[in-house]
Amino acid sequence: MSDPRLAELIRRLPDVRLLTDAGDLEHYGRDWTRRWTPAPLAIALPATVEEVQAIVCWANEQGVAIVPSGGRTGLSGGAVAAHGELVLSLERMNRVLDFNPVDRSLTVQAGMTLQAVHEAARGHGLLYPVDFAARGSCSIGGNIATNAGGIRVIRYGNTREWVAGLKVVAGNGELLELNRGLIKNSSGYDLRQLLIGSEGSLGIVVEATLKLTDPAPPSQVMLLALPDMDALMQVFALFRARLALQAFEFFTDVALKHVLAHGGQRAIEGDHPYYVVTEFDAVDDRAQDAALAAFEQALEQGWVSDGVIAQSEAQAAALWRLREGITESLAARQPYKNDVSVRISAVPAFLHEMQALLAGEYPQFDVVWFGHIGDGNLHINVLRPEGVANDAFIAQCEHVTKLLAATLQRHGGSISAEHGIGLVKRAYLGSTRGAAEIALMQGVRKVFDPNGILNPGKLFAAD
Repeated sequence: MSDPRLAELIRRLPDVRLLTDAGDLEHYGRDWTRRWTPAPLAIALPATVEEVQAIVCWANEQGVAIVPSGGRTGLSGGAVAAHGELVLSLERMNRVLDFNPVDRSLTVQAGMTLQAVHEAARGHGLLYPVDFAARGSCSIGGNIATNAGGIRVIRYGNTREWVAGLKVVAGNGELLELNRGLIKNSSGYDLRQLLIGSEGSLGIVVEATLKLTDPAPPSQVMLLALPDMDALMQVFALFRARLALQAFEFFTDVALKHVLAHGGQRAIEGDHPYYVVTEFDAVDDRAQDAALAAFEQALEQGWVSDGVIAQSEAQAAALWRLREGITESLAARQPYKNDVSVRISAVPAFLHEMQALLAGEYPQFDVVWFGHIGDGNLHINVLRPEGVANDAFIAQCEHVTKLLAATLQRHGGSISAEHGIGLVKRAYLGSTRGAAEIALMQGVRKVFDPNGILNPGKLFAAD
């Protein structure tokens, strides 16, 4: 090992697994943004909490920055290691540690995938309800670090609602046990909630105690075609009033085009500008009759042009693929992404202003947008045209993001709904947070990570 810092780490932890091959450095040193050239010092794959603590202590002494790494499915550059950092991957720490049937909780290591958590909960007849398309590769630690939301926030909320306790290695190497799975705990600051969404800048989540709930009731999935953008909120209000919604997701005809080209199956004939996939409780005939009545009313009002309801689990999965397959269908194009949110009541006005902004600023670009309309979260994907240099493309997108951030500020929204700030959005944090609030956040970070070794350069424009 030519680097003396790594030689010292191996001397302290002779059994630690370190990767230094060029392929491994590239693989572990980036996330889905693909905008930065990965250049980590090495990849450490600890197997125990004690190894994580020892690595953090070594990093403090050697002045080496650490980038915590889960499934690296993030879209904000939060897991990028481009400046000689040590990537600390928790993928080997991927076991269930405890199931408590009385508390209905599951304690897992942070490297466990979301899908594995789902399967473990299901094995006990219960549900961990946070869900999204990257479930098979994202890690529970990464979900916690970004307070991930996904497709069922309208019913179950974000990740933070389902975390009962955490074990975290702080920036000084100390192990913190936060909340201990308690339902009620009024003994001071709730540091557990502070760590959720902190993007690895305050500590490294190593274990999580997750709340579980009853399995979702029987449901049905419906795909709706809408004639215009205004109909989105009309249909949402109608269906929310009439049905017990589990999800309400929309996407545009441009998004559908990419999914169909990527292997999706067309479910509604003809071309329509907007689509909604909604899932709702269907425990009996009355619930199904209510769904059909809501659809018929929307049709009569002109809010819906067509629709189809799944008649089997396979059909339901095919309808969901039209929404969940969007990100995968765009991946090869390496899109520039925005992930924004506003209050649900502000969605109509914001949608109109955003649509005008995108049409005016991106006349020659293919813009794909979709989102969780039921919680005010919109995803915007801009595709680089052939023949446009990447630097020029990014510069134009950054210009539009600055305008978008100002628009969000007017509407009281956020530049990051569920993917974090990372490297991509740090210049726009001030559109969502005030200067005094940012200063307090930086002060908190200094307390948890005195030497600034945890994910430096992320979240804040100046570290």
